[in-house]
Amino acid sequence: MSMDFDLIVIGAGPGGYVAAIRAAQLGMKTAIIEREALGGVCLNWGCIPTKALLKSGEVYETLGHLGDYGLAGDKPRFDVAKVVDRSRKVAAQLNSGVGFLMRKHKIEVIEGTARLEKGSPAPKVMVALKRGGEKTLQAKHVILATGARARTLPDTGLAPDGDRIWSYREAMVPKAAPKSLLVVGSGAIGMEFASFYRALGAEVTVVEAAPRILPVEDEEVSTAARKAFERRGLKFRTTAVVKSLSASRTGVKLTLETGGKSETLEAERAIVAVGIVGNVEDLGLEALGVKIDKTHVVTDAHGATGVPGLYAIGDVAGPPWLAHKASHEGTHCVEHIAGQAGAPLNTPVPGCTYTSPQIASIGLTEQAAKAEGRKVKIGRFPFRANGKAIAAGETDGFVKTLFDAETGALLGAHMIGAEVTEMIQGFALAITLEATEAEIQATIFPHPTMSEAMHEAALDAYGRVLHV
Repeated sequence: MSMDFDLIVIGAGPGGYVAAIRAAQLGMKTAIIEREALGGVCLNWGCIPTKALLKSGEVYETLGHLGDYGLAGDKPRFDVAKVVDRSRKVAAQLNSGVGFLMRKHKIEVIEGTARLEKGSPAPKVMVALKRGGEKTLQAKHVILATGARARTLPDTGLAPDGDRIWSYREAMVPKAAPKSLLVVGSGAIGMEFASFYRALGAEVTVVEAAPRILPVEDEEVSTAARKAFERRGLKFRTTAVVKSLSASRTGVKLTLETGGKSETLEAERAIVAVGIVGNVEDLGLEALGVKIDKTHVVTDAHGATGVPGLYAIGDVAGPPWLAHKASHEGTHCVEHIAGQAGAPLNTPVPGCTYTSPQIASIGLTEQAAKAEGRKVKIGRFPFRANGKAIAAGETDGFVKTLFDAETGALLGAHMIGAEVTEMIQGFALAITLEATEAEIQATIFPHPTMSEAMHEAALDAYGRVLHV
């Protein structure tokens, strides 16, 4: 039987479209199927447009502190419609860019919804075309990159209604900035929206079931983040069990329980950010015998599902639910299909939260390292002792490093402060290169930069810190 393609990718998010590009580079005849928009949720409704919103909020908030920089000006104002329009234009520009990349690499883009049926050497792909009709495709290999969507809990009212109770989609295109807001969930998504709306002046309360906010982060960073956010006026309820969330014509009401005590909070709007679920429905996976665990496709170290010729990458294949992890998996999976030894998938994945202050981390937290029974050397360096941070008026935060006490290997790094999301790649590169404290300490960091705090934190782990 002749094959239509060497590879079919289902889903054109940062995992899928990168996989398609890499396949084309390796000479594979490739098609990609997308039911909504090229770039997926990340580019159109996630990573990119939220960063545009956050930048607007950051600039607006900074303008309110001009006196700190010896400046003066009229009282700043914001126009929500224009802020949202800028964000949507940024997303549209990048969506267009992905389309250009597909054409450049001669990847066939098929707009529609895919479903799999038994076939050989890989499942057949049935496509309900967006413009009507159906199409059946056959390829040597198929990659699922269908992503994930926001988790909802309808039994307690934690489900968007499109008006008073928002998901991330509604939160990105408000018609007006709410004067008060409840955010349920203090992960990266919840905290980024909390940070943005607080910058615009909203009274924001964040509700979290865990004992601390940003629960995946190192405990020291989590504690420092809460203090920094509280200085900006954010309020928190932790170890809080949501009993109900309801909406009326004028606002929302949330009932929660903390320490056996019940409390009711009210606000104009609420944002639900309580995790995600994989997009595994209506793909025909059950009939094929694909193993699914908690809404995520189970795969091996190369993305293979156990069904011949079928692979899964990105959010649909499980955590961490990050765009760069999806892209890395897509590249690895395609190179494995091509018989190449791709970059390993066991390298730690950096995580970034684009709040004010920013948070970035990679590798083991102190708590995880100790739970594994590891002996560690820990270094810390505060930005208040960093010349560039002082000059920029950005002295909040610190860098924390963890080294294996026996081997000197960098096990993890955790940062909170201005622009730390731009610096974490330095530690990511160090871990990938299997650097020890010796290489990091011997590296010359430019002065004056905030990155010098990374160097000092590595020095501090071994009692060599210079500027504290």
